[in-house]
Amino acid sequence: MASALQPSELAPGLLLGEDVDLEQGVAIGANVVIHAGSAIGRQATIQDNAVIGKAALVGPRSSALREATAGAIIGPGAAVLCGAIVFAGARLAEGAIAGDQCQVRERSVVGENSVVGRGCAIDNDVAIGRNVRIETGCYITGHSIVEDEVFIGPGVVTTNDNTMARMARETRLPAPRLHRACRVGGGAVLCPGIEVGEEAFIAAGAVIVRDVPPRAVVMGVPARQVGWVPDEDLIEHWS
Repeated sequence: MASALQPSELAPGLLLGEDVDLEQGVAIGANVVIHAGSAIGRQATIQDNAVIGKAALVGPRSSALREATAGAIIGPGAAVLCGAIVFAGARLAEGAIAGDQCQVRERSVVGENSVVGRGCAIDNDVAIGRNVRIETGCYITGHSIVEDEVFIGPGVVTTNDNTMARMARETRLPAPRLHRACRVGGGAVLCPGIEVGEEAFIAAGAVIVRDVPPRAVVMGVPARQVGWVPDEDLIEHWS
């Protein structure tokens, strides 16, 4: 059973679980819930109606791990915006932002100075690197790896199950991997197990059914390569 929540006078409507660690300078909005064992770093911001350290409740046929996880960790200077949920076992690194009404599921990590946009769903066991930008309304499926400096446009969907749930529970889910500084245009769909190479460029609306080589430019349904990213477009010229 979840630990009891107690009212706190630190902010209007704030509820705190046991052993919550709030460091200096944390700004907390109204009606925030911080569950047991969570840690909020110095100068972090938790806006109205956010929930930190929520326990995961998985369905009876889910392949996700069912073991209990510790509270969430919100790093120094990180921000959880209005209505966002950061699950128990998840971590936002220093300077990371979880946008309004997004969710970051258990055991997922959002790296330093990365931004998860409004209404995004970061599923369980996802690893997101540094300086990543994930725009509004994206779904990043469980076990995905998103390396440093990646850009993901609005409405992108990643997938990890070719069978659509008709597999043995212990089957490994083949999630996509997005390598450093690749860019994925709005509305693109990435099929299970896809690797997108470093500095690759995926056009808006593309459906990616095979691996994308480093620096390749792809577009279409299904996506096909139409060119290469020029030297002047590489991340070192824009960071």
